Amino acid sequence: MGGKKIQGVVINKIQGFYYVESNNEVFECKLRGILKKTNNKYNCVVGDRVEISEDNAIVEIFERDNMLIRPIVANVDYLAIQFAAKHPNIDYERINLLLLTAFYYKVKPLVIVNKIDYLSEEELTELKERLAHLKSIGVPTFLISCQENVGLQEVEDFLKDKTTVIGGPSGVGKSSLINFLQSERVLKTGEISERLQRGKHTTRDSNMIRMKAGGYIIDTPGFSSIEVPKIENREELISLFPEFTNIDSCKFLNCSHIHEPNCNVKKAVEENKISQDRYNFYKKTLEILSERWNRYD
Repeated sequence: MGGKKIQGVVINKIQGFYYVESNNEVFECKLRGILKKTNNKYNCVVGDRVEISEDNAIVEIFERDNMLIRPIVANVDYLAIQFAAKHPNIDYERINLLLLTAFYYKVKPLVIVNKIDYLSEEELTELKERLAHLKSIGVPTFLISCQENVGLQEVEDFLKDKTTVIGGPSGVGKSSLINFLQSERVLKTGEISERLQRGKHTTRDSNMIRMKAGGYIIDTPGFSSIEVPKIENREELISLFPEFTNIDSCKFLNCSHIHEPNCNVKKAVEENKISQDRYNFYKKTLEILSERWNRYD
């Protein structure tokens, strides 16, 4: 490395060691003491852009664009929400929960539905209709088949040179998609492998994988127990539903979009301008959050 500092990105974090990639090389680093801040787990996370010294110490962590909390990862361009069309059946409520999470953390979401080869023409048409509302709220949607190699190139082209977290339940083909996207080049990660083999209780964060088209895909186990984010009030919740803010104001400025008369959101739902699924999810989420807010009042 010579005597000068270099910049890179943290691609993995294992037992206090940070693996920083710079110019196709991976360096095993420790955090400089002044940056540790009483061993806070958010001090330096996967995805952080950092500067390291000649003795492999992280000496600066640059300002983050955003940060997801579960999984803990920074500077994410997209949250790719992946489900299967069948086996297991698509979970529309969980899609909405992950969309809410993405909007909350200021990460652009996209939806990927795999295994469309299991669907009949009628079922595929029904799926497209059920997801059509996503376009109106700016969420790109990809219908793919990893088995039949359908739609994979479109996903790769879209994610090129971006950093993307991929999440969803087990059995939806995430590994197959990641295998297609990832670079065939093997990074110099001998130290990482060695540490991972030091017992089954090794704790590890999300793993950033270089894509062959450029950019990173982040494989994470962190979406299995995702919950409603820590939204502070009803106004903040409403702001996380783009379709609500895209219509004319309701009669009452502080309209909850539940009980009030002359509510343009309810009217838009009746006119199929807002998805009934999305509106039902909003009502359920408001109920969950109201209980949470009352508990802490």
